[in-house]
Amino acid sequence: MPRPCKKRRICAVPSCRSFGPRAERPEMKRTAMTLDEYECVRLIDYEGLTQEQCAVQMDVARTTVQAIYSSARLKIASCIVEGRMLDIAGGDFILCAKQEGCCHRYCSDGMQMIHRKGEKNTMRIGVTYDNGEIFQHFGHTEQFKIYDVEGDKVTQSLVVDTNGSGHGALAGFLRANQVDVLICGGIGGGAQNALASAGIRLYCGVTGAADAAVDALLAGTLAYSTEANCSHHEHGHSEGACGSHGCGSHGCHHE
Repeated sequence: MPRPCKKRRICAVPSCRSFGPRAERPEMKRTAMTLDEYECVRLIDYEGLTQEQCAVQMDVARTTVQAIYSSARLKIASCIVEGRMLDIAGGDFILCAKQEGCCHRYCSDGMQMIHRKGEKNTMRIGVTYDNGEIFQHFGHTEQFKIYDVEGDKVTQSLVVDTNGSGHGALAGFLRANQVDVLICGGIGGGAQNALASAGIRLYCGVTGAADAAVDALLAGTLAYSTEANCSHHEHGHSEGACGSHGCGSHGCHHE
């Protein structure tokens, strides 16, 4: 007897379930995408989660996420290339139990993440992190230390791995972790724009201990730059050298 398929958890049903060319024709072919395929694309491509994080959120194995994601991307590509209509419906899923107040990113009880409590006057601060210090190249950071703040007090903190996310995905990673403020050293203009689009306030060009920088920010004494562009290709050092020479202080130009 075949093993029953485990239902995939989704946050909500999409408000728009049909997409296609502007001029629909009677003979136009249609492609059906299931709601769990839609959810997988939403979490990975829109919210910036890794496949592993997506698997935890949907309550399935990572290999299942890989299969769902590959199928969904192929369907999207066929609709774009062949001019097909895309219909989103059906699938083997259950709706999130926290649907009413769902964050649409991390509502799984098992996530190894800090969760916003929902009180007023709260904030979440992320810091590029390496062995207690502020890591000096945003795009190469392997860890963030994330602080939950109520009023002017840090209530809890946690170091999280970026799981290999590079420049283009880190803004989504921070947004997925509900970060409101980022403290970092050097950071390129494209990453600054991505953070601004995600609604994350930036304090760059900062050096020293991560905990001390957060304390200084809360006290209103943090020394930072409004722009600290890290231009490694312009001044010719290796990609790994950023953390050792201090982009926030001298290795990168300020505009």
